Amino acid sequence: MNKIRAALSGIHGWVPEYKLTNQELEKMVDTTDEWILARTGIKTRHILKGKEQGTSVIGTEAVKGLLEKTGTKPEEVDMLICATVTPDMLFPATANIISHNCGITNAFSFDMNAACSGLLYALVTASKFIESGTHKKVVVVGADKMSSIVDYTDRTTCIIFGDGGGAFLLEPTTEDVGIMDSIMHTNGSGMTHLHQKAGGSRKPPTHETIDAREHYVYQEGQAVFKFAVTNMADVAVAIMKKNGLGPDDISWLVPHQANMRIIDATARRMGIAKEQVMINIERYGNTTSGTLPLCVWEWENKLHKGDNIVLAAFGGGFTWGSIWLKWAYDPK
Repeated sequence: MNKIRAALSGIHGWVPEYKLTNQELEKMVDTTDEWILARTGIKTRHILKGKEQGTSVIGTEAVKGLLEKTGTKPEEVDMLICATVTPDMLFPATANIISHNCGITNAFSFDMNAACSGLLYALVTASKFIESGTHKKVVVVGADKMSSIVDYTDRTTCIIFGDGGGAFLLEPTTEDVGIMDSIMHTNGSGMTHLHQKAGGSRKPPTHETIDAREHYVYQEGQAVFKFAVTNMADVAVAIMKKNGLGPDDISWLVPHQANMRIIDATARRMGIAKEQVMINIERYGNTTSGTLPLCVWEWENKLHKGDNIVLAAFGGGFTWGSIWLKWAYDPK
């Protein structure tokens, strides 16, 4: 009997209409367009505006588009996982809200939080349900409304993040395509360098925590950069070595869009050309769980069945990992 693998059979992305430019940020904090570009490579980022508009809005639009593109009926979906660090609320899960909004009634759904590595963690988790033979159509959403936890008085973090995301459809296949292998890591000591100080059970919201601006992203940039630039590159190379893949075997690198210097370092370590790297950080910024699906969505028409693709990410926690997959279909 041929091995069952999880094939990515569809992708759709979505970003809100409003664009926050570097020029606007110059009016908000002590920064310049040149300073932002030199350190991050970001020109614009999309921001979700409006009252009571949460991450579920992004996820819902991505999933509705995915179902329409792939001709999938909502009742055919039997699992939905949402990777996010900005849930609409602590409970119910944003995945539950997305499922309801999309008419997905025969699935169980849940959220997964691994910061910027969340999409990788969710894909690996979903693939195991597919490989077991128990599930046929699984939707994996990566979405974040980072503007909800960004301090727009902090010039070191507010320049980085944007809102957006995407959704994959995973289905079983016995062909030599799909998710072939993965490597995932966690190092909890990284918490001190990148976290949100208040809002959880450890430090519930109070007037004091709000006044102290502790409900926003806290990041020690130099420490995070040092860990990220090393570990994201290392894990991308590790997945290649583990599977006997050389630079000439790789069609595309899909890196987490956190910082151009980290992306460039990863590509150099892998020995691949910049033309083989999916990059859209200049237009979207770091959308956390949303960066990888947004890249694949934009490059979908350039992908061909059998293409070897490496996805790599690094995020708070610290979390990091890589996936080797073979693309499952030709451009439509």
